[in-house]
Amino acid sequence: MTIPATTTAEGGPQPTTGPPPPADGPIQPTADSLPPGGRAPAADAQPAARRTRDPEARRAALAAATIEIIAEAGIGRTTHRAVAARAGLPLGATTYYFPTLDALIAAALQKAAADQEADLELWASRLRDAPDLAVALVELVDEYMADRRTVRIEFELCVAAARDAALRPLAEAWLHGLHELLVPHVGEDAAHDISALLDGTMLHLLVTGAPLNAPALTSAIRALADRTR
Repeated sequence: MTIPATTTAEGGPQPTTGPPPPADGPIQPTADSLPPGGRAPAADAQPAARRTRDPEARRAALAAATIEIIAEAGIGRTTHRAVAARAGLPLGATTYYFPTLDALIAAALQKAAADQEADLELWASRLRDAPDLAVALVELVDEYMADRRTVRIEFELCVAAARDAALRPLAEAWLHGLHELLVPHVGEDAAHDISALLDGTMLHLLVTGAPLNAPALTSAIRALADRTR
């Protein structure tokens, strides 16, 4: 997958080794956590508790935030600072884990590709054992559309792919993957028609906010499948 030429983070390149990333700051005690008497320990009596650092969780959070920024603004406007703000992490933590924009963007695209692959594997598994293909597909669409925010981001990535070649493999992977998992069930022609119908239906639901008309979509899928048999 092609990504832009190496670009250093704001303020110049950062080393990949060195001191650990900055913590997020102290956790303030709550009423439930205070000892008898309701007073917090003195600062010099006990170090302030700090959030546990989880490198993998931070990497995942930064990759997810980068996907959102790319979907909204495109790769060209994606910066360490914007990603850090979206992830709710310090800029220093962002540049510690991903010293260059290339590394940050590559991690985001890898996560998006892995998420898409997992979705397609789930769909393939469900369809493989489904007694009624049309009903199973409608159920999958309904479950997918339940998280409208994630759907919006994924569709925005598809739109961004029309402008940026680095994003194109993501859009093509979903389009081709959906078609390919339908082919064993209905054949090439019907798989093309049904995948187009599902993409159009999901986009319509996303734009209008309307609920899924399950009976109508089920009938349309059956009609397309029967027409090519």
